[in-house]
Amino acid sequence: MAHNPQLIADLETRFWQSMVDKDADAAMKMIAQECLIAGPTGTMKIDPEEYGEMTRDGQWSLEKFELKDTAVVFPAEDVAVIAYKVHQTGEMKGSRMDLSCADTSTWVRQDGEWKCSAHTETILDQMPRAA
Repeated sequence: MAHNPQLIADLETRFWQSMVDKDADAAMKMIAQECLIAGPTGTMKIDPEEYGEMTRDGQWSLEKFELKDTAVVFPAEDVAVIAYKVHQTGEMKGSRMDLSCADTSTWVRQDGEWKCSAHTETILDQMPRAA
């Protein structure tokens, strides 16, 4: 089967748009039964239902996002890894959010459907300054 980097980039964009829209159903359909997430607040293992609950009930909103410098690799036939920079704005727990991050997602094809099985996010420009 031919690898399609644009398909993976489109899936990632649809996933981000589901967060803007707070569309839990769309997001849940894209999450693997076991998904790992790592970011500034730590790590967690979630399933689609838990992610749907976070989408519906979370104290956050995403107003807009822009992905750039996207790269996709296929380390195995049914595995794709995407890396990119993202600028995102919105609110988190009542405070304005304006972040530039570097993200990765690992997508695994299960029963013919691509599902996100891991996602990482690193906030850029947060390195400590030299003394």
